[in-house]
Amino acid sequence: MRTYDLPPLLRASVGFDRFDRLFDTLGRQDAQAPSYPPYNIEKLTPNGEGDGPDRYRITMAVAGFGEADVDVTQHENRLVITGQAPKAAEKDDASSFLHRGIAGRAFERRFELADYISVVEARLDNGLLHVELEREVPEEKKPRRIAIGHQAITKKAA
Repeated sequence: MRTYDLPPLLRASVGFDRFDRLFDTLGRQDAQAPSYPPYNIEKLTPNGEGDGPDRYRITMAVAGFGEADVDVTQHENRLVITGQAPKAAEKDDASSFLHRGIAGRAFERRFELADYISVVEARLDNGLLHVELEREVPEEKKPRRIAIGHQAITKKAA
């Protein structure tokens, strides 16, 4: 296992405790981790310009799953997408497959979300699950300019 020397990186950050958790999560990921179902993560730009809220889309290939078979849950900074085996596949025991290439097994995918990211919408379209995300930073957390004031210093006569 690799070890990381974090103190040089942490000198320039104040109150960023999630950084340590991120490295812990990366260290626990296994090279043999399941790759089913495949997914894409996109960053969406509003109107092709850089202004506006940050929007993201997770697109996951869930062929054979219906809306009742897939569950999308957000709890704090974690997004969990689970799928149960489709009900139609369980009832179709009488048929025999010559080739079965569409996986109908249960799955669970977990995504760590940054602060202030929330799920806006989830929809299933042609075997693809689209989960729309948006970063909504509160006004009090956005950067603001601090004016530097001037105060006259007067000397007291002794």
